[in-house]
Amino acid sequence: MTPSRTSSPRRLAIGAAAGLALALGAPLAASAHVHVDPETAAAGSTETVTFSFSHGCDGSPTTALAIDMPEGVGNATPVVQGGWTITRELGTNGVPTRVVYTADAPVEDGLKAAVAMDVLFTEAAADTALAFPVTQTCTVGETAWTQIADDGQDPEELDSPAPVVTVGAVSDAESDHHGGAGDAAADADADADAGAAASDESTGAADPVARWLAAGGLAAGVAALFVALVRGRRQA
Repeated sequence: MTPSRTSSPRRLAIGAAAGLALALGAPLAASAHVHVDPETAAAGSTETVTFSFSHGCDGSPTTALAIDMPEGVGNATPVVQGGWTITRELGTNGVPTRVVYTADAPVEDGLKAAVAMDVLFTEAAADTALAFPVTQTCTVGETAWTQIADDGQDPEELDSPAPVVTVGAVSDAESDHHGGAGDAAADADADADAGAAASDESTGAADPVARWLAAGGLAAGVAALFVALVRGRRQA
């Protein structure tokens, strides 16, 4: 049986529609993440880390974000901003282990929102990647952004990847700053010592001159007294 001529265009249309759906669905899936900025940090430094999203849970408005602190975070200080109520769960050392941002009003799907915190990355976290598990709670349902890519795996292949910050080498900015202040103080001390030494040298150089002048004055006074006595005797 010979296929009808209308079947080929129909199949082409269906294939094109499926391809278009895949082409549009891929970037939409990629954008349906909780993003972190910056994605890199230096060990031993404190960075203001922002977590942002522009989607709900299958279209349901977002009501809260709960962010867990991984090993390698020495402290986390949430940034107070309008539209969110912040609560913390603290460890025995007083460092937050979880920070929960609850929306004052549900964030509609398709609207971008963000929360932030100042994060201290410990020196022990140098040259590692720290994943921050995030639980997104919505009016209906929730999504746990907790998946971590295996070595060599593209995180975009994951259904719900956790935001990741890559921690580099230990930052020397603070030590440089302190070193600069120390160098300036040392230079100031050196200048003061040099000034004092110069003052001592000038004082020491001036002392012999003063002594010679005093001795000369004394000799002149004695000579004048002698002349006066001699003249007095002659007149007598």
